[in-house]
Amino acid sequence: MRAVGAGLGTGAKATGRGLRGFARVTGRAGRATVRHARRAAGAQGADRSGLNRLIELHACNAAGDTAVAIALAGTIFFAGATSDARGQVALFLGLTMLPFAIVAPLIGPFLDRFSHGRRWAIGATFAIRAFLCWALADTVASQSVWFYPAALGVLVSSKAYGVTRAAAVPRLVPPEITLVKANGRVSLAGVVGASIGAPLAGAAVYFGAEWALRVAFLIFVLGTIAAILLPAKVDSTEGEQSLGDDPVGGRRRGTGIPPQVAFALRANCGPRWLSGFLTMYIAFLLRAEPIAGWNPALLIGLVIGGAGLGNTLGIVLASLARRINPAVTVIVALLADIAIVAIAALLYSVIALVALGLTAGLMQYLAKVSLDSTIQEGVPSRAHASAFARGDTTLQLAWVVGGFVGIAMPWIPQLGLGVAAVVLAAWAVFVLGGRPPGRTAKAEASVAVAGT
Repeated sequence: MRAVGAGLGTGAKATGRGLRGFARVTGRAGRATVRHARRAAGAQGADRSGLNRLIELHACNAAGDTAVAIALAGTIFFAGATSDARGQVALFLGLTMLPFAIVAPLIGPFLDRFSHGRRWAIGATFAIRAFLCWALADTVASQSVWFYPAALGVLVSSKAYGVTRAAAVPRLVPPEITLVKANGRVSLAGVVGASIGAPLAGAAVYFGAEWALRVAFLIFVLGTIAAILLPAKVDSTEGEQSLGDDPVGGRRRGTGIPPQVAFALRANCGPRWLSGFLTMYIAFLLRAEPIAGWNPALLIGLVIGGAGLGNTLGIVLASLARRINPAVTVIVALLADIAIVAIAALLYSVIALVALGLTAGLMQYLAKVSLDSTIQEGVPSRAHASAFARGDTTLQLAWVVGGFVGIAMPWIPQLGLGVAAVVLAAWAVFVLGGRPPGRTAKAEASVAVAGT
């Protein structure tokens, strides 16, 4: 017995040493990963300017939003998008417009006037979401009627964070990199944050959706603290002016957005319209008329996966590119979408659909990051929040219109995709006909992305 006991004791000690060794190795690997990520975030002067802190904050935001999305999967905000009932899908599309309807007319101008306290404004969007996630955890468990207002509040706060973050980026961009590249880095951090938040929320949701919401609560609390600790220069108003102000005489010259911003926004409506169209049309089409030999759910997953991969490639490209011409990029994105939709209509197949999703995701991101850069460079800093809110509202409206068209189209792939190609081509003619003056044919034909 003593021998057995001694053997068990020796085994327990060995096991303990093995676990401690594994923990040390895992801890070192985790710390090394964090060090590498932070080093990458601070590269090319981002650590000196403070951009690295905003990059880390955006990763936190993406992790929290992902946790919320996983927790609320299956509710009316998400389930309607894949339901076979067209009325429920229409209701979903209407609900997606509510956050933007609030952000544009109310929150945008408020944030413009609150520019001297951007850190607190960004922190408030995190604090509000933290409180609402904690409240949502109780409403999900009790199936309270307050679930819907709380969920809508989370969506509105998330959109408000988007416009405040975009307005803060120009203040932190180091001279070594461009605005487009800075936006790409921030978006790439969002992918990293989502990849961290997804498994955490996925493990928590096993015990119930309310636990995933509590994980989101903790993430947003950390984000609140990180937002307040952003560099003080985020709050700087030196050299700022309101949209339409005369920088010399101080007189108002009008409230219209600059021509280059209007052009980039109109061009962005094409890729965003296509995104809404494909989201609804492909989901219904592949259920009603699946490709022979393929499971509809698998096909939809492949198309969605292609779009996600394209979006990620766009983030990486914008992050690594030395120079991107925003005015040319938005045109290239629109024309590339027309080409791939026409090809998919003519060569309808699994490969064509995956290529369609990949191209649509890539071009949508490149067009959007170009629009963000154009706003940041062409709109006075004091009016950034309103400009981003207006832009997001317009693009969401284009997405919703595309979704409604996708719902209404018959389930004939050549007809539906052909109509989409024609609509995009007509929109391209309209956009190119109203491009800002001073663009030569040679400039329009130049390469959009130079050097990676």
